[in-house]
Amino acid sequence: MGKCDGRCTLLVICSLQLVAALQRQVFDFLGYQWAPILANFLHIMAVILGMFGTVQFRFRYLIFYAVWLVLWVGWNSFIICFYLEVGKLSQNRDFLMTFNTSLHRSWWMEHGPGCLVTPVLDSQMAPDDHHVITVSGCLLDYQYIEVLSSAIQILLALFGFVYACYVSKVFQDDEDSFDFIGGFDSYGYQPPQKSSHLQLQPLYTAG
Repeated sequence: MGKCDGRCTLLVICSLQLVAALQRQVFDFLGYQWAPILANFLHIMAVILGMFGTVQFRFRYLIFYAVWLVLWVGWNSFIICFYLEVGKLSQNRDFLMTFNTSLHRSWWMEHGPGCLVTPVLDSQMAPDDHHVITVSGCLLDYQYIEVLSSAIQILLALFGFVYACYVSKVFQDDEDSFDFIGGFDSYGYQPPQKSSHLQLQPLYTAG
């Protein structure tokens, strides 16, 4: 029962991670955030692999999934520090999120709840093919939306890591006690041997 409960819980966590990652991927695509797009893609693949390992009793896949979650927590912690401008990190360094291919920011910057976008006409600050805008009236600034999204990812990753380690340990114990390939060999089972009841009798000849 414990193994079943652990597997079911891990599958639920993976499903929530998958939904959250796909939702985040959509908004990162809209904001041309190439670095998060790449990270989200790798995360989606790792979560799918973790779900497969859970269903198919593959503890090595779960170990890989758990290791990836450690990296995922580190990446989301960096995003939180980036948007809160911790230390020397600054949002003005666009190349960190767009690989220096565009000047786009987070999609939530212009489309946050209650945000009013006003274009600045005839601005000399805008480079070619770009325009300057002012954003006001936001109920929640875009950087806090990004921080909240990363915090949710970290929370799900922590739960996923704990359950992945637990379920993989259960799978490994089961694999040690029962050989899925050899059947009952690990229990010392031996197939019945054909016993011969033929006994050799001496041959007497009349002489």
